[in-house]
Amino acid sequence: LKDQFDNLDKHTQWGIDFLEKYAKFVKERIEIEQNYAKQLRNLVKKYCPKRSPKDEEPRFTSCIAFFNILNELNDYAGQREVVAEEMGHRVYGELMRYSHDLKTERKMHLQEGRKAQQYLDMCWKQMDNSKKKFERECREAEKAQQSYERLDNDTNATKADVEKAKQQLNLRTHMADENKNEYAAQLQNFNGEQHKHYYIVIPQIYKQLQEMDERRTIKLSECYKGFADSERKVIPIISKCLEGMILAAKSVDEHRDSQLVIDCFKSGFEPPGDFPFEDYSQNIYRTISDGTISTPKQEGMRIDPKTTVGKAKGKLWLFGKKPKPQSPPLTPTSLYTSSTPNGSQYPIFSIEPVHYCMSDIKTGKPRIPSFRSLKRGVLYLQGPALEDFSHLPPEQRRKKLQQRIDELNRELQKETDQKDALIKMRDVYEKNPQMGDPGSLQPKLTETMSNMDRLRMEIHKNEAWLSEVEGKVAARSDRRHSSDINHLVTQGRESPEGSYTDDANQEVRGPPQQHAHPNEFDDEFEDDEPLPAIGHCKAIYPFDGHNEGTLAMKEGEVLYIIEEDKGDGWTRARRHNGEEGYVPTSYIDVTLEKNSKGA
Repeated sequence: LKDQFDNLDKHTQWGIDFLEKYAKFVKERIEIEQNYAKQLRNLVKKYCPKRSPKDEEPRFTSCIAFFNILNELNDYAGQREVVAEEMGHRVYGELMRYSHDLKTERKMHLQEGRKAQQYLDMCWKQMDNSKKKFERECREAEKAQQSYERLDNDTNATKADVEKAKQQLNLRTHMADENKNEYAAQLQNFNGEQHKHYYIVIPQIYKQLQEMDERRTIKLSECYKGFADSERKVIPIISKCLEGMILAAKSVDEHRDSQLVIDCFKSGFEPPGDFPFEDYSQNIYRTISDGTISTPKQEGMRIDPKTTVGKAKGKLWLFGKKPKPQSPPLTPTSLYTSSTPNGSQYPIFSIEPVHYCMSDIKTGKPRIPSFRSLKRGVLYLQGPALEDFSHLPPEQRRKKLQQRIDELNRELQKETDQKDALIKMRDVYEKNPQMGDPGSLQPKLTETMSNMDRLRMEIHKNEAWLSEVEGKVAARSDRRHSSDINHLVTQGRESPEGSYTDDANQEVRGPPQQHAHPNEFDDEFEDDEPLPAIGHCKAIYPFDGHNEGTLAMKEGEVLYIIEEDKGDGWTRARRHNGEEGYVPTSYIDVTLEKNSKGA
């Protein structure tokens, strides 16, 4: 039985060790969940967009889907934290508390078993001592009887010795009887205690240990279940997180993203026009005409349209100006300046065509097909942002102005609501003076009214700019639409006068050369008259002006304004020496003359 008690001691200790081992496993699992959730949150934080409220980054559906996935992943990390918290509270904490209680209970039961065993050992020792004493007294009584019998049979022994031996025998016999009774009592007591120990006390202690071990097993089972329930409780929410990720993936719309890119980078500029055909062979024909002696016919004269391509409507003008009235065309008859008395003419070649040619060589300006294409080449010179966003392309400028108008309208609505609230509060104070002084609200009301007036002026100013931009964009659209119609009619490449196509049989020939303006030849080699100045400007920043058509300027330099900004961010200016060109509008401070505004 003692060995079994030791075995139970070892078994119960193993059970507690196993319980603590499982508790350690749960603790490590909790740490894993916590670290996993922390790493997920750090990952989400790393890839979450860091934008200020004023950031206007395009919200593509793919980006929105990714941000939604990050949010769902953040929620998923939160559920992992819930799992760790539930395991820590329901499993690990409960295991540690129960392990402490189990150790206390086991110690108590083992102490009771040891006490019972010690008491039984004490009873056995008492019974054994009484037994040994009874045995010793019995031997002493036997010795006393043998001594009495020897003296009684001895004839030489005196009567006194016999009486003394008899008394000694009676004493030893009496003591043996007493020890016998004591031994019997101790034996009976030991047998009772032993029966009680093995049939009542020890079974009860073993039963308590058994119940304790069974409760430990049940607790482990409950912890196993709680461990799984902690995970199972969050499965519906985790499933929703995963469904949210799937929905975010399905929400990606490539067409919408493409439209966002188009809306974001749409400039509003119209594409550059077709390059006209410039005929450099006219000088050759003109030279031949200058050297002709005979007088050709002037009427019915037909010029090869291939030599006049690009001339019916004039040459390509750099800044879209209308050509000046053209001089009469040079004819071979104008070369004859004298005649003989008999009426025959002899040729005297005029120097006027040579003069025009030399003038064009000296004063001719390089031509570019479109100043907008030049501006696209430099891609917006860097300068300070203007209040009217004139440094932006028309379409982007329109969007910015519309956004500002919306913001101003929202601020105006807030100020209006605040004014209404102040008026109502003032009326309440006037009706109930004890609630407050109506005059104390007047400064705030005045400030609110001033803010409303300021916002209305801002809205009006921005709406005017918006109307200007929308008008220009609409005009460009109309021009582009008419250009597309002309392309459909000609079905080919068309020069400015409509006289060239891909197919020579389908050429749309212009009117006869004699119907053109008579000063066309002179206009080819003559510069435009300078435009009138409509204001002046002062350079805020220096500008290099390396590109064709631009005008270099220094900081603080004053220039004349001859053409306003048409919405493309460039203003045409002129120096005092007559040099003209375009400068960035954002680089100058413009002052327009009121009487020359509409010039």
